[in-house]
Amino acid sequence: MLPFLPQLAGRFIVFEGADGSGKSTQFTRLTKALDDAKIPHTTVREPGGTPVGEKIREALLTREIGQMSVRTEMLLYMASRAELVETTIIPALKKGHAVLADRFVSSTLAYQGAAGGLPSADISAAARVATQGLLPDLILLFDLDQAAAAKRLSPLLDRMEAKGAAFHQRVRQGYLDQAKADPRRFAILDSSKPPEHVWQQLCAALTARVPAFAQRAAWQ
Repeated sequence: MLPFLPQLAGRFIVFEGADGSGKSTQFTRLTKALDDAKIPHTTVREPGGTPVGEKIREALLTREIGQMSVRTEMLLYMASRAELVETTIIPALKKGHAVLADRFVSSTLAYQGAAGGLPSADISAAARVATQGLLPDLILLFDLDQAAAAKRLSPLLDRMEAKGAAFHQRVRQGYLDQAKADPRRFAILDSSKPPEHVWQQLCAALTARVPAFAQRAAWQ
């Protein structure tokens, strides 16, 4: 068993990165490691993860919906997030589960903020309401340049994936700016490397951060 796994109990770990960054592969691998170690855990995705959230996901990502204002996008993501936090994430943390999330508030700051043009203050204000002030213990940022990420995407792009190269370059920079502003909460992983190398980076990041976890109370 990986030595850091038991320390993830009661902790909230978020996987972030642009579309095509490979985060989903590593999310699945860490989930399996928790399964194998028999450590209670809950996994969630955004948008979605609840009946309400899945309906919102459909509206946000289907290309049939056409144009949608960025502010509407942001509020829909927050509505899905509010339901997920209240009905799934907080109850799981209270039970002592490790909670792994495929995206959280950082995605909204990158996509609707840095790339979409909404003020980060507006997004953060909405996020405080939606999340009840919940913050991740660690955000794993899978960083990959836009051109390489685009080559990994399915040709059947969803509405967000289809926004174009310039948009996704702004998304990447938005993520990097967040990580620079909050290095204690972010760990940047170079996802241009082969999956096994990225996994080793992930394990190293968690190993390095576990002592800091121990100094902060888990969810009470």
